[in-house]
Amino acid sequence: MGLLDRLSGLLGLKKKEVHVLCLGLDNSGKTTIINKLKPSNAQSQDIVPTIGFSIEKFKSSSLSFTVFDMSGQGRYRNLWEHYYKEGQAIIFVIDSSDKLRMVVAKEELDTLLNHPDIKHRRIPILFFANKMDLRDAVTSVKVSQLLCLENIKDKPWHI
Repeated sequence: MGLLDRLSGLLGLKKKEVHVLCLGLDNSGKTTIINKLKPSNAQSQDIVPTIGFSIEKFKSSSLSFTVFDMSGQGRYRNLWEHYYKEGQAIIFVIDSSDKLRMVVAKEELDTLLNHPDIKHRRIPILFFANKMDLRDAVTSVKVSQLLCLENIKDKPWHI
């Protein structure tokens, strides 16, 4: 079973084609994670910050993914909501080593979860606690506590 198949299992996806929103603050590692999902011959060597958004398409043995890589820079976060209706799953990336901006990540998550296009849907969410290899990173349990993930009762989620 490949990484995309495992990802679809974690997100509880059953469809043949899936639109996934990849969200999170700038510099959290969204583009790098998406790059690692690609087949090795399609991976980029140089990762640059996303301006606006980019769209990537992948295939696994059972699914076709369209991933919307949304810029996490403050001035672009208001664009996220234009893609909520199309999204069938969310990957929310958190920089585990950036304790100072964990509050901002929680605010953006709360805004996302309370948006009308998301609030009343059982859209699965994968919280990706990234950069765990860095010395000052907090554990995924601590990230879960800081983001109050235990309060999410109406959506399947995994960290």
